[in-house]
Order: sequence, then structure tokens, then C-alpha cells
Amino acid sequence: MPETASLDRFLQHHRLPESYAGIIHQYVAPIAAAISARQHQLGRPLIVGVNGSQGSGKTTLSDALVMLLQETHQCRSVAISIDDFYLTKAERQTLARDVHPLLATRGVPGTHDTGLARDTIHQLTQGSATVAVPRFDKAVDDRAPASVWDNQQAPLDVVILEGWCVGALPQSEDELVQPVNTLEADEDADGHWRQYVNACLQNDYTALWQLFDLQVMLKAPSFDCVYRWRKEQEDKLREKVGGNASGIMSDAEIARFIQHYQRITEHNLQQLPGKVQFLLELDEQRQITGFSRPTSL
Repeated sequence: MPETASLDRFLQHHRLPESYAGIIHQYVAPIAAAISARQHQLGRPLIVGVNGSQGSGKTTLSDALVMLLQETHQCRSVAISIDDFYLTKAERQTLARDVHPLLATRGVPGTHDTGLARDTIHQLTQGSATVAVPRFDKAVDDRAPASVWDNQQAPLDVVILEGWCVGALPQSEDELVQPVNTLEADEDADGHWRQYVNACLQNDYTALWQLFDLQVMLKAPSFDCVYRWRKEQEDKLREKVGGNASGIMSDAEIARFIQHYQRITEHNLQQLPGKVQFLLELDEQRQITGFSRPTSL
């Protein structure tokens, strides 16, 4: 485990209660130890996927893994978010014009630059120079300028990619027929948007997921929790950015926004738990109620 001072700094940085230290000891430490052991066993950089619905705590978990990997296991590590590989606002507006209006909204497969994500992961694990990792500014709903991207010195031992759709599996054509909410019923009546998203998931995203050596999932109890969790995220973002909050959503906007994510999130909750190496099950208060290893490393 890391020194007490390091753990205290981590808790303060993420505004976490002292009780989260117990979560790190009980749940995160065994995962970090397994990742380190696997990396040493393979003798090459390891790519880890972390899945969790919006507001589930996947970013905090990923950062905690990095802290433990670096300080306890001496594995040079970084956590990156699939959110930082969103297409620019201009690129999404082009998709909205040429393919479907709903693609103007960031989030679903088809709105990320998966080629940039693959290239970045390759550079982080195979290169020997400083790698600039993209950043997306959610407050303005656009990619941040390169001057504020995060610089990492390659090669790294472990790269963690976290995100709400990380590892998501495509659906069958039959599963796409019935809309799952009013957004799909009213704004995607012919199913073209969800068919496009599913095709992206089946091709470009599957190629990205195939890089993973192992996967971790934070499993929400249901999609119903996502609205409240997402609202908490938005409130924190509003507090962080202060006056520069043009891209921060109202409660009504959040309710509509998360409908874009519902289909894949619910499919993830059904399909992913049995396919990951580490499963952390959450209750409505985001407390961990179960920890298992559904598949072997």
C-alpha cells in the first residue's frame, strides 16, 4: 500500500471521505496487485479497460489503480479516459448533417476518434518519447487546445482506458428494432441513429477493445441511478469552472442527455459482468456490495 501521506493527498485531491481508504485496501489493492503480476508475467506493457456508467466512480477507481501501481508496484502507469477522444464539435456537427442529427451530441460510439485513441495507446506503450494525451473540455463541449494536453513519458508499463462504453458489445439487428426511450421513439423513429452507433461499436470500437489484456467493471444496480449520479457530476463541474459554464447542462438537459446512453448502458449491465476479470457491484449510494472475478486472467 502507498504511504499514508500519499493516500491522504489522493483523498484530498478527489474530495473523498476517509472511508475510501478502506475501499482502496479491500478492493483496489488486489486488482492493482493482479495487474502488476500479470504485467511482470507477460514482460510487456499491459492495457486495462475500466467500464462503469456515468457517475459510477470509474475515474476515481482508475486513478487509485495508477497510484497503487506506481507507488506500491513500481509500474509506470497512466489512466486515460475515452471521453478525451471525443470528436471535435465541428466533426460532430458534420456527422449530424451527413448521418443523423443525434450525432451532434457527444457520448455514443461513433462520436469518438478511435484511431487517435489507438495511436495514443500505441505511443504510450511502444514509444520512447514524450506523448501528448488529448484532453476534452466538457464545459465548452469541445476538444481542448493541444497546449493543455497531458504529457506522458513513454514507454509505460500499464495504460488504463476508462469510460462508460469501454468494452461494450454490439447488439443484434433484432435488438435494435424497439426504441428504449422517448428520445429513440421521437428522434430516431426509423432506427438509423442506433443502427449507425451499433455498426461503429461492431467495427472501430471492437478493434480498440481488442487491445485490452484485462477488464474491470463497476456495475451500477440499474440505469435508473444514472440520472442522479450524472447530475452530481454536472454540479461538481459547475462548481469547478465557475463562470465558464456554457457547456454545463440543466437538470432537464441531463434527463434528455442520458437517454442517448440508455441502450448501451443497459446492454452493458446485462452482458459485461460475466466477461470481465474484475467485477465491482454497486448499490444506489455507490457503495461496493460485491467483488468477484468472473473470468480468469
